[in-house]
Amino acid sequence: MTPKTTGRPALNRRLAPLGAGLPAAALLAACGSSSASSSSSATSAPAGGAGGATTGVALITKDSTNPFFVAMQQSAKNNCPKDGVDISVASGEAEGDDEGQITAIENAIAAKKKGILITPMSTGVNDSIEKARTAGLFVIALDTPPDPADTVDITFATDNRKAGNLIGKYTAAKLDGKKAVIALLDIFDDKVVSVDYNRDQGFLEGMGIPVGDPKKNGDEAKTGKYTGGKGGDYEIVGNAATGANEEGGQAELEKLLAKNKDINVVYTINEPTAAGAAAAMSAAGKKPEDYLLVSVDGGKAGVQDVADGNIDATSQQYPSKMVELGCKAIAGIAKGGEKPAVSPGLDFFDTGVTLIAKDPADGVESKDPQYGLANAWG
Repeated sequence: MTPKTTGRPALNRRLAPLGAGLPAAALLAACGSSSASSSSSATSAPAGGAGGATTGVALITKDSTNPFFVAMQQSAKNNCPKDGVDISVASGEAEGDDEGQITAIENAIAAKKKGILITPMSTGVNDSIEKARTAGLFVIALDTPPDPADTVDITFATDNRKAGNLIGKYTAAKLDGKKAVIALLDIFDDKVVSVDYNRDQGFLEGMGIPVGDPKKNGDEAKTGKYTGGKGGDYEIVGNAATGANEEGGQAELEKLLAKNKDINVVYTINEPTAAGAAAAMSAAGKKPEDYLLVSVDGGKAGVQDVADGNIDATSQQYPSKMVELGCKAIAGIAKGGEKPAVSPGLDFFDTGVTLIAKDPADGVESKDPQYGLANAWG
């Protein structure tokens, strides 16, 4: 395996689900007036735009602490009023809080909003989304395409399959023919979430490992040959549900290391999970050059970890762009404009993804951490 640059010890960020960010109270203070229930928090930004007429839109994220969703909320506050959108913000309390999102959807319907921008928690919110559409709201999914895709009017998102594929190809190339002993750190093992299975399955496909059900994690052959890069043998030690946070990443990788101390490839659903995984590897006496750790997100902290050698590569996505496009789309529709179209060959609008790596891999296109930091969110 091609050695990676030895970095500083992984940061112990103690991150909330899908990442660490501002406390909810701080976020609410930053965004203006607020109200909250036990399952959701909400804020409203003043509307702007020409002519005084505004379009009411609700942004509903998975939580209000993950820096990815904080970036979305800040983008909405800063940019949506420019399009004449009166934006309100709500969220679940944490990853997996379907009920919090359902309450927020019901509130948007009651407030007679023109549209909803939502990062859907799981298939558990599908019925409520359908209720909103029946009530006449235009619903756009952000970041996480629903399952099925036509649950919403359109999705603006990263191509998560491609994001996983990029870090899979990178890993296979860097292994240089060495056996891959793989740990897969996912979000859930009891919910169907497209971002979860697409990143995991995309990673395996990038490695050149055949997958089973393309919407199910963990049903591929546990041993065999990978065909990416120079090709070689692989062994999958296991899939683990981490909740997509640092604590889960560390705890679950420690369990997998107890099963097989020879793990040398760690796929992680996002960069907070990667931070926990790096801590687990360090606690097990592993040096950064002993293994490959790859992820998806592209936040400032994660890209800095790439620069520092704690993460080998990450696929960068662009949450602010998703929100800006979503607000423009709903504002345009409210004024009689055409509905947006999906990207060619996809069932969603692709907002782009870029592989960020300090040490490039032959045959895999990537950008350096300096580019990543210049384009990072958070």
